[in-house]
Amino acid sequence: MALTPEQEALKQAYIKARGYWVDWTEGILRFSPGFLDLYARYGGYPAANGPLSSLMCELIYVALDASSTHLFESGLVLHMRYAMRHGATPAQVMEVLAMATAQGLGGTRVGIDILAEELAAAGRAAAEPTLSAEQLDLKSRWTDRFGAWPRYADALLRMDPGYLALVLELHAYADPDDKLSETDRTLIGIALDACFTGLNPDALRDRIRRAIALGIDPQAILQTLQMTAHLGVHACALGVPALMKIVDGT
Repeated sequence: MALTPEQEALKQAYIKARGYWVDWTEGILRFSPGFLDLYARYGGYPAANGPLSSLMCELIYVALDASSTHLFESGLVLHMRYAMRHGATPAQVMEVLAMATAQGLGGTRVGIDILAEELAAAGRAAAEPTLSAEQLDLKSRWTDRFGAWPRYADALLRMDPGYLALVLELHAYADPDDKLSETDRTLIGIALDACFTGLNPDALRDRIRRAIALGIDPQAILQTLQMTAHLGVHACALGVPALMKIVDGT
């Protein structure tokens, strides 16, 4: 459609704030220009206001769009492309995808905690065995790497240490010659645990505690938390094209 000067100004402001223009933003401009103006300011604010680099913002968006709790392919491709334009390597993008893969352990973590609690409540908790040298080494490697020693890790160490060793490997996976910094990994982990589609409060608290211990700027943590909210607009990414088809009779 031909845009009025006001609509064209809104479009350019959106592109400046968000970096893209697609069919569903065209639809919002058509049906609700006021909301487009609001979202340009709301959605663009976190990435534009805070200490995170453009590269870091894009890697966070890659993690969020790739998450199995979200799986937003068009956004994933867009932000992968932007991340690589800002200097990310394929190995680093794969590292982010590996972190998103590890997000699947959220339910396992909660379930193991509940299992241990309910066994204890039923009087079926076994007496805690003396840890073997291998188990003690595994615990030490975990705490050296992540700091926190969550309840589920302690239960898993006693019930199935072989699986816990694999969990440690998965959480720590990175290309040894092309890995992200621990600061970057911690912030990406915060985003994955804070995102409303995969919210994991216990893991999020561990990540934030780790970030503080690492000396990460609280404003960077806040910016990361704010960025997770932008996934809500994907309701429009799906809904607006459907609305356009209905209105246009196609």
